[in-house]
Amino acid sequence: MSFSDDLYRFYHFLQSERQYSAHTLAAYQRDLQAFMSSLHKAGVDSWQQVEAQHVRAHIARLHRQGLQGSSLQRQLSAIRTLFGFLCRHGCVDNNPAIGVPAPKRHKHLPHTLSADQLSQLLDRHGDEPLMLRDIAMMEMLYACGLRLSELVAMNLGDINWQQHIVKVTGKGGKQRRLPFGGKAAIALQRWLACRARFAGEAQPALWLSQRGRRISHASVQQRLKKLALQQGLDTRVSPHMLRHSFASHVLESSGDLRAVQELLGHANLSTTQIYTHLDFQHLASVYDQAHPRARKV
Repeated sequence: MSFSDDLYRFYHFLQSERQYSAHTLAAYQRDLQAFMSSLHKAGVDSWQQVEAQHVRAHIARLHRQGLQGSSLQRQLSAIRTLFGFLCRHGCVDNNPAIGVPAPKRHKHLPHTLSADQLSQLLDRHGDEPLMLRDIAMMEMLYACGLRLSELVAMNLGDINWQQHIVKVTGKGGKQRRLPFGGKAAIALQRWLACRARFAGEAQPALWLSQRGRRISHASVQQRLKKLALQQGLDTRVSPHMLRHSFASHVLESSGDLRAVQELLGHANLSTTQIYTHLDFQHLASVYDQAHPRARKV
């Protein structure tokens, strides 16, 4: 069986059984296409011929080309996952990517907006339908800490108005129920009052484009960027920045890392722990004010 046949089976496995998103699947395909190119140049024409030295040489070449540690780790993850799949299906006897190291990734703390900046962004007046939609989308992003993909996938039926809870589908098809507050509820109601102008009753999507279709990821990003400029913010704002701001603000107020993990839909607590670094300045301020031996003399 050829490389392409096995890769097709592998991609089908990622999509159907692992339930990877189209974005993640495309990243795997790009990474493995680069690896297959390296194998071709090395004269490798079967899975059994692939050794750890081929994986190391591929990663070293990408490193010389300037790829950062996080990208190299993603490349290695794709190769390991592929060979794990091939091992289970009897195509190879071992995984040559096991034990191959990648340069450590630098931890970049996520950028967040302050409460004042969020007020500046979201306290926008007007009744133009697309602006009402945009404000409602941004309010929900911040109110629930949503991923962009989760926001775009929302349907009308996902909202429980009695309890002010929205059902979202996250990574791996995992669902979670998230509360949303009064500001988001008001913005959402104002958008729903004019949503019917864009689509009929048969359209389930909550957020619609001018053509009555489910809004795209790129459109949300562009509209948020435009809104931030209109509101005079001097920083580049993205949907993920609103998610980061949500996590940082909830953690700062509650100190409950586990709750933030559940709200964000993180599978591992270690992913959520990055937000503890964001709180250091706040914690240091609390310490200076509260600790009897910290006060300046």
